[in-house]
Amino acid sequence: MSTDSMHSCMNFRYELKLLALLLSFFSGLTAYAQTFDGYALYNEQNSKTSYLIDKDGNIAHSWSCNVNGSYAVALSDEGDLVRSGVYSGNVLTGAAIGGVLQVLDKDANIIWEFVYSTANYVSHHDICLMPNGNVLLTAWEVKSEAELEQAGSSSPDEKWPTHIIEVQRDGSGGKIVWEWHIWDHLIQDHDATKDNYGVVEDHPELMDINAVAGSGGRMGGDWFHVNGIDYNETLDQIVFTSRYASEIFIIDHSTTTEEAASHSGGNSGKGGDFLYRWGNPSNYGSSDAQTIAGAVHDPRWIKEGRPNAGYIQFFNNVGGTGGASVVDAIKPPQDGYNYTWSGTSYGPVTHDWRHECVTNSSGQSASDRMSNGNTFVNVSRKYMYEVDSLNNIVWQYNDGPAKAFRYECNDPGPIALLGENGCGNLSANAHTLKNTIVVYPNPSTGIFKVKGLEENEVFTATVTNVYGATLYTGQNVQEIDLSAVSNGHYILHIDLQDGTRISEKLIRMN
Repeated sequence: MSTDSMHSCMNFRYELKLLALLLSFFSGLTAYAQTFDGYALYNEQNSKTSYLIDKDGNIAHSWSCNVNGSYAVALSDEGDLVRSGVYSGNVLTGAAIGGVLQVLDKDANIIWEFVYSTANYVSHHDICLMPNGNVLLTAWEVKSEAELEQAGSSSPDEKWPTHIIEVQRDGSGGKIVWEWHIWDHLIQDHDATKDNYGVVEDHPELMDINAVAGSGGRMGGDWFHVNGIDYNETLDQIVFTSRYASEIFIIDHSTTTEEAASHSGGNSGKGGDFLYRWGNPSNYGSSDAQTIAGAVHDPRWIKEGRPNAGYIQFFNNVGGTGGASVVDAIKPPQDGYNYTWSGTSYGPVTHDWRHECVTNSSGQSASDRMSNGNTFVNVSRKYMYEVDSLNNIVWQYNDGPAKAFRYECNDPGPIALLGENGCGNLSANAHTLKNTIVVYPNPSTGIFKVKGLEENEVFTATVTNVYGATLYTGQNVQEIDLSAVSNGHYILHIDLQDGTRISEKLIRMN
């Protein structure tokens, strides 16, 4: 088959997938066979509301928080919400700024929180909830022009290098119990009179201070744009991604903070140096092929008991044909707590597994591999969907937050939060209500009628947009008027006096 024919076939396949997804927008949730196991958790960036949705697109639970979210959320084994919030007192600013870590109970009461924001540092982008209940945060720290120049930078304007902290609960607050700084692991071959001078290609375990330009200036010094983080308890290692470096990095978490600032110690014996990196060998002077062409997000070790367990999966924004977004997975060449070096770069030479996304995103996105062989994909600013092992779309939800996070039926978090009443199932009363209530016409030009509730049933009807903002509320209504709102997708919540809630998608269109 010629190259043009192959491209035509690929384009046709994408068009079919996109057509199916576009058609699904008219019904809210895609009407594919339901093999979606569990829930999806998300917080729209700069929204105060976090949502847990089930396989039918119903809101199984929501949290109305006191500050906007920077988007990263997690569900603890106890059913508590762990989220990165946007701190009102931030001095520094940049993409996906955070500044405060919050842990909230099911009623959105703050259990504990930790502010990490001053004029010299601030948390941003991702968080990772660890098995011991501690939380990893990615953060910036400010380095001055003088410090950059002394470190051997060829363009010594102020920059904010990456560091990672581990936060442990301390009463109603938190404390830092471990930290790692990329600033301690630099090399440069620009100026022999300055710090960190050496042969870059001989030290892939270090970051060439001049390999990544980043951005500069007091209000935008993001250097490496580290945007995703995950933790492997078995290896006691951390993986993170850098958009500007187009790389994935692994470091040793078994070190003390002092060892993490050095080049020895820990299970690997290498302190805080990179144990492994993949995606852009030119960053350490190698001419081997670049395997991550541009932006990369959301690294995660695939969990035990799932296909390709132990692989590292990530969202490769422009890694596919013609710069299309793909989800890639690689199997790092592991040697105990270390990784095999080929002599010129780290293997593998290309991805070991790939899913071609049905649409593209240049920004934050996410994916996960599920126990049943499905692959969950959240495409930022588009939608989330799930495919089976044959790449058949089995679920789609037309909201595309910056990131969304998947939980399965038997995960302890949803069980602790919702009870053991079946995966994604409503209560018996909610099931009865769900099967009885009728909202029509849907789609509608603005007027939606509600039928199926007993005349003496007291209920509250609330309509929100996908960001959680309330657009309408009424009691015991038979008709909902959304004529004044713009075309789009909305969510109707029916709340009974006994606490039962069901949610329905509404589509307003001319």
